[in-house]
Parts: sequence; C-alpha cells; structure tokens
Amino acid sequence: MQMDHQMDQNQVPFPTPPRAITTKDLMYLKDALSWELLAFKKFHFLAEHATNPEIKQALEKAGQMHQNHYQRLLTHLQVDNAPVMNSIQNSQQTQH
Repeated sequence: MQMDHQMDQNQVPFPTPPRAITTKDLMYLKDALSWELLAFKKFHFLAEHATNPEIKQALEKAGQMHQNHYQRLLTHLQVDNAPVMNSIQNSQQTQH
C-alpha cells in the first residue's frame, strides 16, 4: 500500500481539456459513452436480480458510478464547437 500512495503523489495532474473537440476526440467520446452506458445497464440489470442485499447494494453503487461517468462525458459534448474551431483556424492562418 505504501508504494501505491507514493505513485499517487507523483502523478502529473491532467491538463486543461482542449477548447475544441476534434473528429478523433468525438469518436473516442462516443465509444466511451457507449461503454459507460452498457456498463450502467448491466450493473442495473444485475442489481435488480440480486437476492443478497450487500451484493445488490454493491452492484447498484457500481452502476451509479458508470452513470456518473456517462454524465460527465456527456458534458464534454455540450459545447458550441464551431466558434472555437473558427478561432483556431483563423489563428493558424495568421501565423502563416
């Protein structure tokens, strides 16, 4: 456990997300959304059919985690991408 704690302290923080979403980013986000939604649905299904209350609660908690991830990913798609992309293209044109 001591080693894991040291690794956490040495991790580099994530940089600020980019202002624009590229086509490659969009494809990755769509895949990640699909994975999270599928995981949420599977855990929800399993929790509905679990008879042990502790297992049921653990499955529900895992499903809620994936639902939370889905919602967080979804917020990255709720941006007006066109003005940002135009400003990036304009700045690249003025540099040439």
